[in-house]
Amino acid sequence: MLVWLTLSVINGSMVHTFLRHRRFYENPRYIMFIYMVINDALQLSLVTALYVVSYIFRKIHASVCCFLIMSAVLTTRSTPLILAGMALERYISICFPLHYGHMCTVPRTFLLVFIILLLTAAPPVTDLLITAVHRPPSFFHTDIFCDHPLLFRQSSIYYKNCVFDGVYLSCVALTLLYTYCRIMMAAQAASTGLASVTRARNTVLLHGVQLLLCMLTFVVPSLQAALISLFPRFSLEIRYIFFLLVYIIPRFMSPIIYGFRDELFRKYWTRYLACRGQSTVRVRPVLLKVNQEVK
Repeated sequence: MLVWLTLSVINGSMVHTFLRHRRFYENPRYIMFIYMVINDALQLSLVTALYVVSYIFRKIHASVCCFLIMSAVLTTRSTPLILAGMALERYISICFPLHYGHMCTVPRTFLLVFIILLLTAAPPVTDLLITAVHRPPSFFHTDIFCDHPLLFRQSSIYYKNCVFDGVYLSCVALTLLYTYCRIMMAAQAASTGLASVTRARNTVLLHGVQLLLCMLTFVVPSLQAALISLFPRFSLEIRYIFFLLVYIIPRFMSPIIYGFRDELFRKYWTRYLACRGQSTVRVRPVLLKVNQEVK
């Protein structure tokens, strides 16, 4: 909960900085960045809620569990596609700088966001439809332990998701590899502006690291189930460790990649944090004085 609260404050300050300055929400690069920040914040809040609920209540209403899991799956699957979109934007800005203005526009960026939402909503929606066909309506009024395999038990759902994950993660990996290689070639051929090309190459490389961390979310369930079957007495501890390593820690990547590395955003973001810190320092003596007068 402390990590979730810390990341929520960081992400909230980034969103506030983005909304305060027009130059950010008229730039496709920062639109995709803030989309990832919001997506990560929602994903972290949802999986944290699921984890806390599983500890406190053990079993909850199936319909509530269905909403939480479907939302968590949607935001989790969105991250790799957002990474691919951001890598393509970097690729166009480096390899086609003269065409960047009309290829990467704000309307096209919002169209890409809409397409990502459609693609990532397809698996959880089909999971729900398959379950509704095979289960009686009374099932959604029962209390269950909120876990994806327990909610969507049909084997067809498992195989469908395996195929979907394999296809779209492969497409994202190939996109990142292609853009990284092309930016590397541009870096070797560039005689001017080498710093920007190198920065773009490093950013795409960090996207690849993020993708590897995202892929862990699809490997962990099988590994977690195997460890729990071997050590059933430590099932909660095993779930906690995997939850921390796979869902919590990787969410620090987005603020580091853009919030700290991007010079323009870092300038406005640190200025906002400094103003907030000064206002807090100024308000505190006033509150103390008011409390003394009341006493």
